[in-house]
Amino acid sequence: MSIDATLRMLAKASGLSAADIATAIPRVGAATVRSWLSGDKLPGQEQMAALARAFGVPAGALLAELATQLDPARTRGEHDLLAAYRALNPRQQGALLEVARGMAGTTRQNRRKKTP
Repeated sequence: MSIDATLRMLAKASGLSAADIATAIPRVGAATVRSWLSGDKLPGQEQMAALARAFGVPAGALLAELATQLDPARTRGEHDLLAAYRALNPRQQGALLEVARGMAGTTRQNRRKKTP
């Protein structure tokens, strides 16, 4: 789940508006919070910690999502694939994993056959 989707879910679950959230975070206005909720901007690390406190969740839960989005080891294709996977229902996810594992297995088998 993306950071903005996570923040929207937490805001809805806690019944907090953008203005309510902004009051819990130093030097942040409601417009900034709305931009986080819409995915137009990302909160900084200190702001993420304040958001976690405001929602009563571990900071790591929010920061882990940020880290996965900014992971330099992931290619753009990997980010796109993960986003597409997360949009699927559990049955579709299982089918996609089956296909991917089959393709990876085939690739490994083909490499073994080519090795003398």
